[in-house]
Amino acid sequence: MTLFLEQTLNGLQFGVMLFLMAAGLTLIFGIMGIINLAHGSIYMVGAYAGTLIINATGSFLLGIPAALTIAALVGIAMELAVIRRLYRRDHLDQVLATFAVILILNQVITILFGRQPLFAPMPGFLMGSVELLPGLSYPIYRLAIILVGLAVAGGLYVLINRTRIGMLVRAGSTNRDMVRALGVDIRLLYTVVFGLGALLAGLAGLMAGPILAVQVGMGEQILITTFVVVVIGGVGSIKGAFYASLIIGVVDTLLRAYLPGFLRQFMVGSEADALGAGISSMGIYLLMALVLLVRPKGLFLANS
Repeated sequence: MTLFLEQTLNGLQFGVMLFLMAAGLTLIFGIMGIINLAHGSIYMVGAYAGTLIINATGSFLLGIPAALTIAALVGIAMELAVIRRLYRRDHLDQVLATFAVILILNQVITILFGRQPLFAPMPGFLMGSVELLPGLSYPIYRLAIILVGLAVAGGLYVLINRTRIGMLVRAGSTNRDMVRALGVDIRLLYTVVFGLGALLAGLAGLMAGPILAVQVGMGEQILITTFVVVVIGGVGSIKGAFYASLIIGVVDTLLRAYLPGFLRQFMVGSEADALGAGISSMGIYLLMALVLLVRPKGLFLANS
């Protein structure tokens, strides 16, 4: 039972990381109608910016504003230079343009910092473990990630559903021409939304630094899973992204932890490990297929 609870917490932590990525992506995809394959690259930029500042200054707290600011600025620059020209283009043009941005940013990072992975030190005030239950100790930093994700989810809910900016964002996703006719600068609104999505991706990258290798191409590894989250939760739904992220994080973690051991009861160890790893890697896609069979538009509708 202790191992199960620990793996469940690992799944929640992974799900929170996915949510920070998926929240920005679903805002951009659901509200602006843009398929942004380069969203993972902003995650990478945030991870590099935070890790470099942390290693240079020795302060994790200084890495936070650096990662968030640089990720947001890169996102805004991307929107102004590339994305703004794609709003009325079809999705194929959007895919090609944002894929080109991936290649450009990967090459820029390689030229500036090389291909050697970077590692961020664990912040001193979040080192160690805390005993949640008798026999269950869990790293404080991973608990902090979960708490930060929950706080961001609550903040986004208030922003989208309780503020004037959120009202404009929801209205812009439904009828952008009507919002423009009412005197709202829809282009500025889209830039703000894109910058917010980039900031959230940068936050995810920053928090990944102490537990994952920061390296070129790390954004592409998480991007596909993030798109699965958006599809399952419902395109344009922050609430859907939140619940889908937690579900996918827990399901993926538990499958990888328990499925090989379960298959060993019926198969040879090496074959069970190979089959279990293969099925585990497909688990979230099978889950997506099942959800779409029942609810073709995802768990929640846009703007919910």
